[in-house]
Amino acid sequence: MIDLTSLSISRFCAQLGSLALRIALVSLSAATLFSQTLTPSNELTAIQTLVLYNPTFPGSEALASYYAEKRGIPQDQLIALPTAVTDAISRADFDAQIRQPLRQILTERHWWTLADSPSGSPPFNSRVTASSKHVLALIRGLPFRILPATAAAKPGEETEASVDSDLTLLSLEDPPLAGFLKNPFFKSPLGFESWDLMPGMMLVSRLDGPDDSTVRRLIDDALRAENDGLSGRAVIDLARKEGPYEQGEEWLRETSKLYRQNGIPTYVDRHTDLIPDHWPLPDTILYFGWYRDHVAGALAQPSFQFLPGAVACHVHSFSAGQLRTLDKQWIAPLLQRGATAALGNVWEPYLSLTSYLDFFNEQLLTGASLAEAAWAATPGLSWMTLVIGDPLYRPFKTPLTSRLALGPTRDYALFSGLVQRHQNAENPAELRQQVQRLAEQRNLPRLIEFLALYAWQSGSTLEAANLLDHAADWFPEGPDRSRTRLYQAEALLQLGNREAAKQALQSLPDHPAAKAMLQSLQ
Repeated sequence: MIDLTSLSISRFCAQLGSLALRIALVSLSAATLFSQTLTPSNELTAIQTLVLYNPTFPGSEALASYYAEKRGIPQDQLIALPTAVTDAISRADFDAQIRQPLRQILTERHWWTLADSPSGSPPFNSRVTASSKHVLALIRGLPFRILPATAAAKPGEETEASVDSDLTLLSLEDPPLAGFLKNPFFKSPLGFESWDLMPGMMLVSRLDGPDDSTVRRLIDDALRAENDGLSGRAVIDLARKEGPYEQGEEWLRETSKLYRQNGIPTYVDRHTDLIPDHWPLPDTILYFGWYRDHVAGALAQPSFQFLPGAVACHVHSFSAGQLRTLDKQWIAPLLQRGATAALGNVWEPYLSLTSYLDFFNEQLLTGASLAEAAWAATPGLSWMTLVIGDPLYRPFKTPLTSRLALGPTRDYALFSGLVQRHQNAENPAELRQQVQRLAEQRNLPRLIEFLALYAWQSGSTLEAANLLDHAADWFPEGPDRSRTRLYQAEALLQLGNREAAKQALQSLPDHPAAKAMLQSLQ
């Protein structure tokens, strides 16, 4: 496994020894410092979307038609691109079978408005002055990896890439073969519809996975989540990495803060290893963690399932190196366990060029589409990123605070509303009082559990342990009580109270996770 390291800009540039890349990375740093929150246009539509499929791959055309029908995409926007039935494709075949035919179609059908000659400074020189198509949905059957054209390239000058990332630059006349290009849309303060620095840039996402039924589920679950609203819990799996890896930890910490501000109950694993086997993670709609090459731990258990509409990412160098297996790397296993959207890498991206997970989540929560949020959060193009899922999918199309507190998501809607109402309260204790009052009035012990997770995220571990004890006593026998006792034991261990943690675990003699924790304490 190649380590996914986060090199400092100066150190990375020194290793690359390339003036052009040094300038690009310094520009990325400046963009990070001065960026504002992207305001999504919420206007990316079916009429702006092209659906690409491989007619030589069994089932690809049928999936393209299914997606187009569900999203109302006109039939003339389904594009057949015959390619080899393989996961990887050479650079020459990519240009001949995918890139050039697609450019020709956009030109001939007048979906691009072209100038007589290219404008813009190389490598961002393009004849495209306007485009009526902004989104590419790639369907299962198209290759997703471009093979390296040269062996043993220097770091940052690799010629391999993801098909999807290269297609974001479809409008460029002659993009360079080696290395990445700085993403001009990275952390833009404007939504894509209002952004005009590169008129021909494409937002690319892929409907792919282990089998056709998975792809259909991705399509159906995205629409279902948009219509019903996406409510549930989040999971953050830290790895306690330091030094060159600190950037990834910071993304996850900031994402946890973002969930807390929005009232999304979040379990944060603070251990160096993955969340252990059999650890209860119910109603998961958001998962972000790192750093293991293949799926393992709680998410690898057959009993674990995401809620429909869930968005997930496990940061690893080759997390999307395989898409059509069930147990290799991360993307396919996440999809198999019910995720509706995911981010990954097909080759070594280096951490500083991986999608910024905190910004990605921030954009989703403001109502941005999957493709818009993902590419706004990704610093480099013609590089290694894959976005899996319906590009038009807006997980939080319906804001958390505007949902009716009815049905199975009632408790989540109630808690989110209370948190956001008290976000700027002068007396933070008011939130706790109101949550406890509402929990007692309506007999809702889950609100107490959510309040415990909220306190835990802010570092109030003792308060969290006490609230979890209260919730466990309140819940009847069953999974809810077991889960809150396990969480309580974890909080007590963080406080250094091993004996109290043992007592909590001993109340769960038949739970495999409790047994494992007790054994580790012997």
